[in-house]
Amino acid sequence: MRILIDTNIFIGRENDHVLSNELQVLLKILNRKQIEILIHPKSIEEIKRDSNISRKNIALSKLNTYPILEHSPDQNKDDDFLTAVGVPSKINDEIDNAILYSVYKDAVDFLITEDKGIHKKSIRLDISDRVLCVDEGIDVFGKELLKKDIVIPPALKEDAVHNLDLNDSIFDSLKKEYDESEFGDWFKKISREGRKCWVHYRTDGSIGALLIRKIENEPIKSIPPLPAKKRLKVATLKVTHVGNKIGELFVKLAIDYTIKNNIDEIYLTHFTNPDNDYLVDLITEYGFYRAAIKDDGEEIFVKELLADKDKITSMRPLEISNMFYPSLYDGDEVNKFLVPIRPEYHQRLFTNYKGRQTSLLEHAGEFIVEGNTIKKAYLSSSRIRNLSPGDILHFYRTVDSEITSLGVVERVLYGLQDKDEIFRNVRKRTVYSMEEIEKMAKKPTLVILFKWHFHLPNALKLKDLKRMGVSVPQSIAQISDEKYLQIKIRGEIDERFTVN
Repeated sequence: MRILIDTNIFIGRENDHVLSNELQVLLKILNRKQIEILIHPKSIEEIKRDSNISRKNIALSKLNTYPILEHSPDQNKDDDFLTAVGVPSKINDEIDNAILYSVYKDAVDFLITEDKGIHKKSIRLDISDRVLCVDEGIDVFGKELLKKDIVIPPALKEDAVHNLDLNDSIFDSLKKEYDESEFGDWFKKISREGRKCWVHYRTDGSIGALLIRKIENEPIKSIPPLPAKKRLKVATLKVTHVGNKIGELFVKLAIDYTIKNNIDEIYLTHFTNPDNDYLVDLITEYGFYRAAIKDDGEEIFVKELLADKDKITSMRPLEISNMFYPSLYDGDEVNKFLVPIRPEYHQRLFTNYKGRQTSLLEHAGEFIVEGNTIKKAYLSSSRIRNLSPGDILHFYRTVDSEITSLGVVERVLYGLQDKDEIFRNVRKRTVYSMEEIEKMAKKPTLVILFKWHFHLPNALKLKDLKRMGVSVPQSIAQISDEKYLQIKIRGEIDERFTVN
């Protein structure tokens, strides 16, 4: 993509005064998205007319750092254009027209300008959606970048690879898999690339968990070869700080990051241990599959986020949910339910919910384990009996009175009264303590094991539910497909991730 910046924007950038915050943000966005910024040849003429010799020389010397729009189209040969914008009476108008004509003739994709006269002319030419002021440029080009912000727990840190200690013991296994000097060269390479990672530091400063990531759009040399495609590469995923479901958390973060950066596929390479391989067990549970193998025997695991219509024809609803997570089946083969949950439990079960208040212990480096998980457990004294694998759960946060989150049932256990049996099934996936489970087990307890898929982009408030004719649930309550469809639409659930 190519963007033309007019003379005024250029001077604003290159003069020795401080840039506005808005312009700094826009230029960073364009740079990070690798969008080509061009200067029109007429801009050079305008700078050369500056009577301030020192300022002119500085501007012209800096001009060499920018590509010039070559073979710019000549507006004076286009009578229709001149009729629309008017024949220029001043040199400034002629320069403005030349810059605007480059957009009109599709020599560039967009023009960034603060000139009100140019904006008025763009309306007459019906190209106003491609002539943007700085704020509009931030909105148009910054959307995808702003989407990169995902909620990570305070115990994790987003960092640059170059800040990691290469001698940390977390890298020992990688050094064994590769030649140590080769590993060192790779580490230098990705450090210089500015590669980012999510990392958990123990209290002693050592690394307890690490995921290094990279967005790629290139073919993968393997058997069979994988064609070029925009993918998130998980370059390294290591967890030594066990017992906190950090591996599951990393999968969740990678998927969330992938979605918010408009990517449909994730992959990683791995030398599989045939005897016992925790990583393979973890990732295959969420839809990663062996797609290819490299010449050296390293396997390539791919995760598709959008359901393949050819693959799902013979799949059951729960299989679709597992294979293409977070995509899910929401057709008439599955039931839909509203599930009430108290705010204090919602806080712990859904730690990545927007606007959630984090605790001091989290900022001290502790994890809320049940919040790290994708697979979670919900316990209730409800007597409902028609829940089945694949059914959809909408979680209704009481007190705040809003539908916030969506999950898919994996397994249901009815009428349990043995606290040990309940605990064996829910372990670290529930908000309830052993003592609370013991109290609940005095009555028949319903255990729902479910997979969290996503939060509603637009949480539905009580007023929305009343407008839709949805009753506030006092206990787990089934809703009709018609009501579910209203929730889906009003909750702004992305239909790319639903199959029906």
